[in-house]
Amino acid sequence: MSAPTRRYEDAVARYLEAWNAAPDAVAKAVAAAWTEDGSYTDPLADVRGHEQIAAVVAAVHEQFPGFSFRLSGAVDGHHDTARFSWELVSGTDGAAPVAGFDVITLDDEGRIRSVFGFLDRVPAGA
Repeated sequence: MSAPTRRYEDAVARYLEAWNAAPDAVAKAVAAAWTEDGSYTDPLADVRGHEQIAAVVAAVHEQFPGFSFRLSGAVDGHHDTARFSWELVSGTDGAAPVAGFDVITLDDEGRIRSVFGFLDRVPAGA
């Protein structure tokens, strides 16, 4: 695996770790994945900084208890940008009612500067 490919995959792994962190570990996982002034934008949120990003993660955990995010396909990237698809999966029955893809930009250390998320599948009323 090439160094650039590893850089993108490592950044996405830290990103998913943040989304899947236990409530008491979210802040630390967000800080490990994002730059201090990093941002997260999707159709439902537009936030900046560790505290606001952690609040979005916590809100998703509250809305979907017992669910976790998983990568659904390969990570693709060039320069300081990567894209990947994901699913939100139930730990009970394996259903994945939410799916999308994200585009991230990275700093020189491989930490996330920005996330632009797109939702491909969302249940009614979510």
